[in-house]
Amino acid sequence: MSTAPHERLQKARLEAGYQSAADAAEAMGIKEPTYFAHENGSRGLARSAERYASFFHVSLDWLLTGKGQPRRTIRAPHGRAATVPLVGYVGAGAQTHFFPQDSGHLDEVPAIDGVSEATVAVEIRGDSLGSFFDRWLVYYDDVRRPVTADLVNRLCVVGLDDGRILIKKLQRSKTRGLFHLLSQTEAPIFDVAVDWAAKVKSMVPR
Repeated sequence: MSTAPHERLQKARLEAGYQSAADAAEAMGIKEPTYFAHENGSRGLARSAERYASFFHVSLDWLLTGKGQPRRTIRAPHGRAATVPLVGYVGAGAQTHFFPQDSGHLDEVPAIDGVSEATVAVEIRGDSLGSFFDRWLVYYDDVRRPVTADLVNRLCVVGLDDGRILIKKLQRSKTRGLFHLLSQTEAPIFDVAVDWAAKVKSMVPR
């Protein structure tokens, strides 16, 4: 059964974890009536399609025409293995710090099945997530700003308002807009503001 672009836009939004069109519009910083018109089909979305495809991590061709696969995937050059950027290290320590580098990504590491153009990896150094995971790679891509409900009780890469980036399990606080951050190896961090979060896509040994 064929669908129209606005119907595929709605599908992309829901699969990205935004339960309402208003939430998606706010996260993208666009006016709600504009987004509503694109999603209900009262206005063509061609001019904004590239922005939507990038934000929801779907193929632009699929969004506009329905052809191909919805998710953007990485295709390696002939004869080469696909890779994704290694963008930092998760260090040992009480709060599982992630250390981004000013010079861009540090290295290229093997891609995993189902990666998109947005997928990146970080490498665990030490026992911050348990000694078993030393030198493992953590892959993530679908960054949510603000945090969406489907990330609650999931292991996530979490960016805090104070600049720290951690790998923790998200739990809602009783205080509206704040979260608890949980770990099996470290004490919980209670009632913190989370700027963004992305579900851990996969963890594999390097």
